[in-house]
Amino acid sequence: MFENILKILIPTAISFSVGIAITPLISHYLYKYKAWKKVGGKVALDGTVATEFNKLHAEGESKTPRMGGVVIWASTGITVIGIWLLSLFIPNETINEFNFLTRSQTWVPLFALLVGSFVGLLNDIYDIKGRDGLRLRHRLIIVSGLAVFVAWWFYDKLDVVSISIPFGADLVLGWLIIPIFVFISLALYASGVIDGIDGLSGGVFTSIFFAYAGVAFFQNQIDLAALSATIGGSTLAFLWYNIPPARFYMTETGTMGLTLTLAVIALMSDTLGEGNGLLVLPIIAFPLFITVLSNIFQVLSKKFLGRKLFIVAPIHHHFEALGWPGYKVTMRFWVVSAVFALLGMITALVA
Repeated sequence: MFENILKILIPTAISFSVGIAITPLISHYLYKYKAWKKVGGKVALDGTVATEFNKLHAEGESKTPRMGGVVIWASTGITVIGIWLLSLFIPNETINEFNFLTRSQTWVPLFALLVGSFVGLLNDIYDIKGRDGLRLRHRLIIVSGLAVFVAWWFYDKLDVVSISIPFGADLVLGWLIIPIFVFISLALYASGVIDGIDGLSGGVFTSIFFAYAGVAFFQNQIDLAALSATIGGSTLAFLWYNIPPARFYMTETGTMGLTLTLAVIALMSDTLGEGNGLLVLPIIAFPLFITVLSNIFQVLSKKFLGRKLFIVAPIHHHFEALGWPGYKVTMRFWVVSAVFALLGMITALVA
């Protein structure tokens, strides 16, 4: 038990330390090459100008670098691959025990993190060059394609054909596990718009990944727990530099990889771990889901009722528009995220 705890805590500490160490260099180049939007502001989901959002954040978008998510996946990758290389070239039993890069638990989520983050990085590069990034439909196609591949791997290679139902029997889905996983991945990807206030996304994602580390640990998926905690440590390092006033924004290179990885970890901590990792996802990641739902309700209200449900969507900007300072919105979301992450973890363990 003690060895397993160290296997989780040490990589977490390493990823946090690496993130803290590499961030000054990363931010130096982001500022040097002016890696921000040349014109701030954005367009709403219905194609109209997001007037209220632009009042709140358009100016900051044209002065603060994007691509801060590089800190997260770079420090995670350095930690995971660094420990693996040490175990490969130094034949030491202790070092081998700390290697958590395994085919059965961590290959797929690490693949999702790195590939998703790379695609997000390309989008951010287009964005800062004034090309408005990849079109939304193109990004959705890419996310769907990655999700289909990952879901097929689960279905064909790992024989995942069901999901766990808390306090009940497993629900056998067969090949339908593939479209369901794609839907979950797209829903989580849409939640990436939570990256809209200094410190908000970093704090929320940190709680979520640490919660899944706890779920995986108590299901004896130690390697998966170590990876999830390592991502949590990297996100915490990002948050250190993202608290108000933010040194940079996470943007697509962070949110695309993190949301896709979260979907993978949730599924891996489900029937593969003889747990309930998937159906507690809306609880553990409650702030992400409420963010998506607020956007959906806003669009539906404007279309069918002819008026906006919120002053501005997603909901965290609504609170800003009501007059809440950004730091107050952020800190309250941190509290809500921590509470629901703990509640979801408890639900997963007792169900």
